Amino acid sequence: MATAASGEDGLKLLREQRPDLIVLDVMLPGIDGFEVCRRIRRTDQLPIILLTARNDDIDVVVGLESGADDYVVKPVQGRVLDARIRAVLRRGEREANDSATFGSLVIDRAAMTVTKNGEDLQLTPTELRLLLELSRRPGQALSRQQLLRLVWEHDYLGDSRLVDACVQRLRAKVEDVPSSPTLIRTVRGVGYRLDAPQ
Repeated sequence: MATAASGEDGLKLLREQRPDLIVLDVMLPGIDGFEVCRRIRRTDQLPIILLTARNDDIDVVVGLESGADDYVVKPVQGRVLDARIRAVLRRGEREANDSATFGSLVIDRAAMTVTKNGEDLQLTPTELRLLLELSRRPGQALSRQQLLRLVWEHDYLGDSRLVDACVQRLRAKVEDVPSSPTLIRTVRGVGYRLDAPQ
C-alpha cells in the first residue's frame, strides 16, 4: 500500500507504481480529488473509489462523472470501506465467456472488450460491468436497485445516482446520439434496458 499527501504527489506515485485500486480523497491540497480522478481516467482504467465528507447530490454526481467507480462518504467504518474495496476488486475479476452484438456495438465478454464500428471503446471497469449486466438480459428492464446489486454489489437505494451517472457516461461512449439513446433506454419509473437498434 502506498499513500500520497496531495493530488500532484498521487499522480506522480501512480506513474511509478501500478496499484490494484485507488482510494482517493476529494479534499486534497493542490488539485482536488475530482481533478485527479479525471486525469487518471484520461489514460488509465484502474478502479477508483472516492472517499469524502462531501455528500451533496451534486458532489456525488461530479465524482461519478469524473470517472469514479464508487463514492464513499466519511465518516466510514474501516470494515465498510474494506467491503467496498473488495466489492470493486471482485467486480473487476468477474469472467465471462461469450460475445454479443447490438448493431455496431460488439461486446466480447471473454476478452472484456467493447468495440463500436470496429474501434475499441475505452470503458472504465464500472462502465464495462454495467454494459455486461445489461447485455446479459437484452430487452429486459433492470431496476436501479437490481443494477446496484449486480454492478456495485450493494443495494442502498440512496446510491441510485451511482447508476444514473454511470449510464450517462456509458451512453456518451456507446450511443450515436447520447441525448437520444437507441441502445440503453430509460424505462420510466423502473430503470434501464439494453435494446438492439431497429
